[in-house]
Amino acid sequence: MQTLLLDRSTWDLVVDASGSIAVASAPYAVAQNVACAVRVFLGECWYNTTLGLPYLTAILGRTQSAALFRSDVEQTALGVEGVAQAVCVLTGLSPARRLSGVIQLTLTDGSQTVVSL
Repeated sequence: MQTLLLDRSTWDLVVDASGSIAVASAPYAVAQNVACAVRVFLGECWYNTTLGLPYLTAILGRTQSAALFRSDVEQTALGVEGVAQAVCVLTGLSPARRLSGVIQLTLTDGSQTVVSL
């Protein structure tokens, strides 16, 4: 599996040494695709408005249980090609109300990787 490589800080395309658009391969490609999937707001993707988490309608500015959020993240991660198992672990909420955590992934080839939230 391959995907376009995104810069970790700007989430923009990256070029390789020859000036072509860079690509990432598994397992990093799968982890990056999961990170993209959980960042999508429900309805944001023009060509498939069923993708994404319901941030505007059920998460941001709403009282929601951590268990429900973890479940939503895990289900979204499981929808990504190459993911066999996903476990969302929330690690904290900063004074600025920034939620942090990781998604522990087991890929279909048996390897494991982690995505930071």
